[in-house]
Amino acid sequence: MPTETKLSVGIIGATGYTGAELARLLATHPHAEVVLATASGERAGQALSDIFPSLRGVCDVKCEQLDLDAIAARCRFVFIALGHGKAMEIVPQLLERGLKVCDLGADFRLRDAKDYEQWYKLSHACPDLLSEAVYGLPEWNREKIKGARLVANPGCYPTSAILSLAPFVGAGLIEEQSIIVDSASGVSGAGRSSFGIDYHFPEMHDNFKAYGVAGHRHTPEIEQGLQDALGNVSATVAITFTPHLLPIARGILSTCYANLKESHPEWDGGDAHKVLSARYADEPFVRVHPIGHFPQIKHVAGSNFCDIGVAVDERVNRLVVVAAEDNLVKGASGQAIQNMNLMCGFDETEGLQGAALFP
Repeated sequence: MPTETKLSVGIIGATGYTGAELARLLATHPHAEVVLATASGERAGQALSDIFPSLRGVCDVKCEQLDLDAIAARCRFVFIALGHGKAMEIVPQLLERGLKVCDLGADFRLRDAKDYEQWYKLSHACPDLLSEAVYGLPEWNREKIKGARLVANPGCYPTSAILSLAPFVGAGLIEEQSIIVDSASGVSGAGRSSFGIDYHFPEMHDNFKAYGVAGHRHTPEIEQGLQDALGNVSATVAITFTPHLLPIARGILSTCYANLKESHPEWDGGDAHKVLSARYADEPFVRVHPIGHFPQIKHVAGSNFCDIGVAVDERVNRLVVVAAEDNLVKGASGQAIQNMNLMCGFDETEGLQGAALFP
């Protein structure tokens, strides 16, 4: 049982990569403790540390079948780490029981139920909650997150893309219809239950490939986030987004391109760098690289940092922003804990201060 001074936390869907990452990071949190984890099938009844031996002696809580009454009786905060279409079936009942919820899936990220149905091919079970759910990007929605009872944790790709581009979109510096986001992720982004041959070692080793071309589900999420930064309902942000798979376990590198508006013909990399540096000067988990330097996955793996570098291709008057993050930390579980900290009144950085693993 948790000590009285710690927040009692439950993880629904604890046996995936993001669930394991939540358990790993929360193990060192001074004010929160995992007291309950759920799993389905034969994994129910097993200790989380038996499923993930890396957690032995770190988080030995036993996995249980989903029981909302048991969760309400023992937890004050719940993370949901399930595939899309699952969280919306249980979130209303968790909220009715007085719990605060952070959903790491896609069910509450898009505010328009029609958009959700179009991109995820499912009817939304509780569209009335879409307007209440707060999009959990702390650097842009911090105050709203603090007062929320339901936070939609951003997708991994959108985190890197929105953090890269939102300062320029918000300042009216780039053409909103010219944005291209080119991202590459380690295969852990597909989740632990994806056993398709495309993710097998012989298929991925020495390979690099695009997927979801001109139709990936994170496209409307990125557009929505940038539209919020724009703050202008008369203008529309439209992007081309292409994700790729890297032959590595974790990490994302996103390169974003956009045409500068004609009102800024003399812009150079130094001007763009000033915009980023000013916007993120006080952000604990966004690091803007010096001019001429660009981030690498190795610099952020295992950490909650998003590193960003910027340049201007003056020959064609085009902005180029490069961002790196760990898809399982700042792109998922770390950012979810960052949101929990804000929702529960803790220091935003608690449990997340670790540096990247290098080499």
